[in-house]
Amino acid sequence: MKDYQDVYMTPGAFSWNELSSPDPKKASEFYGTLFGWGFDTMNLGQGDYHVIKVGEVAVGGVMQQQQPGPAMWGAYVTVASCDATVEKAKGLGATVCAGPFDIPTVGRMAVLQDPQGAVIQVISYFPREA
Repeated sequence: MKDYQDVYMTPGAFSWNELSSPDPKKASEFYGTLFGWGFDTMNLGQGDYHVIKVGEVAVGGVMQQQQPGPAMWGAYVTVASCDATVEKAKGLGATVCAGPFDIPTVGRMAVLQDPQGAVIQVISYFPREA
């Protein structure tokens, strides 16, 4: 069986979950206590980003909400090519909400809305350093 870090690099796999919250610190405390998650916090210039860890494995993040409204979890699906996936999604009737754009040292991502209105993130990760 593959470990999580191998699976998240596989196209088609759900690879990252991210919470956009009006209070990332309180949200991290809540979920950390509820699920036993650890966190590594880093400042990305627009506020702290709390990387969710299960043991030593990073599985998601908590960040400052950018738009008014309820806090929201978002899922990322790994794709071989973010740009090609965006073009394919548009051909299938999807709306591009954001991107494609690069996340330094991570990968290239976009936010899509399917024809039924559901929003999902797609990401092609940059190759890992050995």
